[in-house]
Amino acid sequence: MHLIYNLVFLLAGVKWGKWRDWKKYYPTILFFILCDLFANMLTSKYPLWRYQETIFAMDMLTNHTIINLMTMLIIYPTTILIYLGHFPKKTSKKILWVLFWVALYWIGEFINLHYLKEITHENGWTMTWSFAFNIVMFSTLWIHYRSPIIAWVFAIIWSIILLMFFKIPFGSLP
Repeated sequence: MHLIYNLVFLLAGVKWGKWRDWKKYYPTILFFILCDLFANMLTSKYPLWRYQETIFAMDMLTNHTIINLMTMLIIYPTTILIYLGHFPKKTSKKILWVLFWVALYWIGEFINLHYLKEITHENGWTMTWSFAFNIVMFSTLWIHYRSPIIAWVFAIIWSIILLMFFKIPFGSLP
């Protein structure tokens, strides 16, 4: 199912992504990927969620790391090319645009968690945390596009909050 999910994002990216402006969005794509790599490193032995393949392609998508790398290489760039490429100018529309993407990611996770069993939550992570995380993530991605230093500071503070709240043991860090 992760292959289909990635294919849907890729097709959406081909149709709606602002490919001609990819150089403008490239730093934010890298920021998105790097933050996820960093989060995966910090939680590698104490995960808050874990991807798994349960429907097909189980021989190819054998673990969280492979699925997550595919997500980083396909879903994250296409998300940024659509999300930032169509970011509205009016404040009210900006809020609705962020909330649309928060809902899109949240609903996808809800379906994958409860119906398809393509993701598991661990160590206290919940759908409520996913909703809050998505708000922070999509807000920070927009902030990064406008002011990368502020986004990095915000991402570091958010990471520290999550590390402390979920009591991720420092002994589990690689």
